[in-house]
Amino acid sequence: MKIKYLGLQDFSTIWQAMHDFTLNRDENTEDELWVLQHTPVFTQGQAGKPEHILNPHEIPVIATDRGGQVTYHGPGQVVVYILYDLKRAKMGIRQLVSSLEQGVIQLLAQYRIDAKNHCDRPGVYIQEKKIASIGLRVKRGCSFHGVSFNVAMDLTPFTYINPCGYAQLKMTQLSNFVQNVDIEKIQHNLADALANCIRNNSKSSCAQRPPSG
Repeated sequence: MKIKYLGLQDFSTIWQAMHDFTLNRDENTEDELWVLQHTPVFTQGQAGKPEHILNPHEIPVIATDRGGQVTYHGPGQVVVYILYDLKRAKMGIRQLVSSLEQGVIQLLAQYRIDAKNHCDRPGVYIQEKKIASIGLRVKRGCSFHGVSFNVAMDLTPFTYINPCGYAQLKMTQLSNFVQNVDIEKIQHNLADALANCIRNNSKSSCAQRPPSG
């Protein structure tokens, strides 16, 4: 699995690149993880409801083709896009979601932070506050979109929406628990943890669950 570090990127540019990669790949194409940060943007899931966008405050809102509802991306948040051939790996979408959750949980465990997932609400939570969101799309048996992990960012824009469609959901980030976080180091450690969990096909007892959120 190839890991690419792309720095700070405009969402629409990367979204188009993900589409192009997925449509042009074949059965021999190596899987990739794209690790980056985005300039400020709200992204709405394919079945997203407009009432969950309360007041965007000049931040652009982009309707996308991933699963889930609305979320926010901005500097200080690490995003990892998962360009993975599920068909070749004989892996289901729910199993991929569980693998991604376990990757984030394992990363947080390195900092002695107890985190967990929920069978009915994809993502990773610390004391019922969400630190990582997952939204995926599968086309031709291959995934794109991925994971956003809050590291050291301005969380205020999350109050402009109902994050992931939940009015009472609170967001958190790694810098609330760890001093002097090194976001470059976090990017590498998160990518490694996600890649390892995908390779190991981490399993979950959550048999019935939505594929993203």
